Amino acid sequence: MNPTTYPPALVRATLPTAVLACLEQDDLHGYGLALQLEKLGYGRLRGGSLYPALSKLEEAGYVTTTWTEGESGPARRQYRLTDAGARQLADERATLARLTSALGA
Repeated sequence: MNPTTYPPALVRATLPTAVLACLEQDDLHGYGLALQLEKLGYGRLRGGSLYPALSKLEEAGYVTTTWTEGESGPARRQYRLTDAGARQLADERATLARLTSALGA
């Protein structure tokens, strides 16, 4: 395992939070999100883990999507953080901070 990548169980548990954090910075399409997550240490995510997480976040009202024209190809879905998503991200960050504190880090 690359030292900058997290264990698979941690990736699965924190992926929705990490997606929200990436979208806090900018609206992104799926491939852009995958690249940002890779930079954060999530490794190369496959569509089978990223897109179901995005779908659940959209169903919960934490992200919205729009179709944008591709520069050199077909239109693609662009994801945007909603106000509810920003509140959820803040709550999840607070929970992770409490957990980290409780573990004595």
